[in-house]
Parts: sequence; structure tokens; C-alpha cells
Amino acid sequence: MARLDVTETFRQITFPGHLHTQESLRYATDFQFQDTDTLIVTYPKSGTTWMQQALTLLMSRGDATLAQTVPNWARAPWLEQYYCPEVLKGSQGPRIITTHLPYHLLAPALQGSKAKIIYVARNPKDVAVSYYHFHKMANFLPQPGTFDEFLNNFLDGTLHYGSWFDHVRGWTSQAEDNLNFFYITYEDMWQDLRGSLERISAFLQCPLQAEELNSTQRHCSFSRMKENAMVNYTQIPDEIMDHSKGQFMRKGKIGDWKNMFTEEQSQRFDQVFESEMQSSQLRFVWECLGDFVPVEPLETRTTAEKPVLSVA
Repeated sequence: MARLDVTETFRQITFPGHLHTQESLRYATDFQFQDTDTLIVTYPKSGTTWMQQALTLLMSRGDATLAQTVPNWARAPWLEQYYCPEVLKGSQGPRIITTHLPYHLLAPALQGSKAKIIYVARNPKDVAVSYYHFHKMANFLPQPGTFDEFLNNFLDGTLHYGSWFDHVRGWTSQAEDNLNFFYITYEDMWQDLRGSLERISAFLQCPLQAEELNSTQRHCSFSRMKENAMVNYTQIPDEIMDHSKGQFMRKGKIGDWKNMFTEEQSQRFDQVFESEMQSSQLRFVWECLGDFVPVEPLETRTTAEKPVLSVA
């Protein structure tokens, strides 16, 4: 199923036709969740692969066999992608399922379910940069144009999978009332991977012994994942993902947006973020304290009462 130039529009959100059909999207919104399911929810380029790897290892009690022999899309399939029914048909035991869908599309299917939901958020400036580079190598995504053009589309919410702001607001709005909902950031995992794994295992009610946790931490480090063909997408043919134009797993760092954004772009982004997220009860702290050196000199300001995008 190539369909590299096809775009599917479903309830006013666009999706790449290479992986999605109207039928597969309806399948997702009508899905019958099981109480033993664990659902990974992310906006694209927010740490999806990392969480898939982490959950695989945690549920395998640190045994890396599955993580090293089965592709991530086969052990934690995307619910809305066309191949998902076949994968789940052959699954045994508790299932790990992944989705990029916004909350309002899956809320009816999840109502009354005890499935556990893990939501991973990431600094949207880093998301925008990573998503831009992904568009350059993924032949099933539209050409991104210049970074400034791409950034405008990101801020307008017109890229595939919709608005980052709507996605985060929608999924986190019901976090306090749902005991089966777990929120974590890419930055949490980057700064304290072991502590993050301990928190996730506690949420899953899957406590690990020290040696099991050590193995889990070791095999879901960025360097290990970058070398693992089951997660680095090097198995994907060049006609679908042009590996000569970049790597699926590029840097795995936080704050890389500073190497891409100009002063004007950063200020424009902050204004949109403040407007879009002012109703959110979450406090966003995306970076460690440290020096901020953007493409052009910029005096950054922080406001304790508002979401923090950058810290000087």
C-alpha cells in the first residue's frame, strides 16, 4: 500500500494516505478497548518510539528479546493505521497500542474503559524542528517548504494530524479526573530516565527488580535505540523514507530548536503558545536552567505564572 501522494481527511484533520484510510480511521474511533490495554498517546515527534521501547521492556521485565527482534509498529501498533487490525488479531496478553489521534476522536471509544493511557508531551519548538526534518525524508508526507513556511503551518494547526495545541489541551484536560491517565514529558525522560521508568512501572502496577530496571534503562537509551533496526526505521525502503536525506532518530536531545529558530520565529511562537495554552492547568517546563543562545541574539524573559517555553 504505497499511496504516497494521497491525503485522507477525516473529521477535518488530514492524515497521510500511505498509512491511513477512511476505513482504518473509522476502525480507530469505533475501537473496543480492553481493560488490560495500555495506550500510548503522542503528537508526532514527541517521544513515541521511546515510549514504545520503554513499555516493551517494562512489560518484558527488562528482557530485550522482543525489543530487538520485532519492529516497534508490530508490538505497539498505531490504532489508526491500516495494518492495526491484523497485528492485534495475533496479539496475546496485555496489548500496547499507539495513537496520534486527538482526544475528541477517541473519547467515545475510551468512555467506560479501564485501559491505561500514557500521554507523552514535548517542547513544541523541538517538535516543530523534528517534524520539519521528518517531512524532508518521509516521502509519504508533503514537502515542508522553508522552515518558516513549515512553522507557520505548525502554528496554524494545518499539518497532518492537526494542531499540537489542540492535541495537548484535549488529552490533558481530563487528566485530573482519570486515574488511568499518566502524563509525562520527553524532557522528564531525557533528564531522569531511570526515575521516569520507575514512575511508569508504578503506574502500570508492574514493579521491577533492580536488575530488570537496569536492563530496561540500558536498552531504551537513545544510543541503543539508534542502533536497533527494530526502532530506527532503517528497514523502511528508501522509496518510502529517503534515508539519504536524514535519519529518523537524529539527535534525541532537548533544546535543539535553538539551532533552528530565529529571534522573530521564537517570539512569534511564544505569543501563539501563550494565547493557545492560557487555559491549561499544566505547568510546562521544557528545559534545564542554562544559557540560551538562539540563531540571533535574543533577550528571553520568563514569567513564573505562565507556561515556560525557554529558561535563560
